[in-house]
Amino acid sequence: MVESLFSMSAQGAHVVTAMFEAELARYTGAPYAVAVDNASNGLALCLEHERVKGITIEIPRNTYPAVPCEIIYAGAKVAFRPQPEPCGLLSGAYQLKPTRIWDSALKFTHAMYVPGSLMVLSFTGPHKALKLGKGGAILTDQEATRDWLKRARFSGRSECSYHTDEFTQLGHNFYMLPEIAARGLLLMPQFYNLDGSPRLMPDITLPYPDLSRFPIYIQ
Repeated sequence: MVESLFSMSAQGAHVVTAMFEAELARYTGAPYAVAVDNASNGLALCLEHERVKGITIEIPRNTYPAVPCEIIYAGAKVAFRPQPEPCGLLSGAYQLKPTRIWDSALKFTHAMYVPGSLMVLSFTGPHKALKLGKGGAILTDQEATRDWLKRARFSGRSECSYHTDEFTQLGHNFYMLPEIAARGLLLMPQFYNLDGSPRLMPDITLPYPDLSRFPIYIQ
């Protein structure tokens, strides 16, 4: 009886997250979305999935410091490239070359998904289009990748009670809290007009420090 109650409670919580993920996928044009607790951990999962150890990954020199940190933690090297934007401004999304991973912390709009990519969204902080206080998501068009990410973000667990789960994968504690997913679900209508048509949102532009000045990021 107790085990049954645990199972029912777990399934109910995961339904809310799945509904939020479905709305993210519908709006962005991605076949699948996987919610995580923040975009930095989303990048970490993508880098782990892509097995980037030993390669050099090129990113803008003006970006959020978590990006080179996660690259280095994944066992890769960082190469900084100059940006065309003046004064250290970063706008929209950029690719972590040569991988298929995109940092999309500053882009959230209708039909934004790049086919074949892993796009990491951010809902953390006051400047994001979808303001959840803290949170992120990964967009993908591969079912197997979606399934791997779902387990990897949730301590290797499936979306069920751990009393009935079968553990086949290692994972991290990067799961988005269901109450944050519920808030996201309630706020998603703001990205649609009254007639139900999707709204296009402008890219966000923010100033970031020149990280190429700091030896800690250069191996």
